[in-house]
Amino acid sequence: MTQIGPKNTEKYFWTEHVKFKMKYYGLSPQKVLGIISKPKRKEEGIVEKTIAVMKPVSSKKVDGKEIWKQEIWAMYQRKIKGKGKVKNFGKGQIKIISAWRYPGVSPQKNPIPENILEDILNIKD
Repeated sequence: MTQIGPKNTEKYFWTEHVKFKMKYYGLSPQKVLGIISKPKRKEEGIVEKTIAVMKPVSSKKVDGKEIWKQEIWAMYQRKIKGKGKVKNFGKGQIKIISAWRYPGVSPQKNPIPENILEDILNIKD
């Protein structure tokens, strides 16, 4: 069976859910990894032990303030050595769980749209 989407490596574990969402939203692995490595905003994920990160699709300065019309988000989980058991991925590896586009500017302290949250909570990976 041929694997579709990005391949798992020693550093990154890609869930089937994120592969589906990347295809749905037209996101490349490089775009998702860029958001994870240099996010504009970082929040604690709603799902336990996750981190949600964001970058605007494009931004410009207006009257000295940065503005944008769309964001791309990624949610991941980092396995920390000796900190509990996390299924399917190794120590030091980042498990990329989901990615999505958000129209406009997302609210602070709950950037995950309800439909994405429902999908994530139903993941069987």
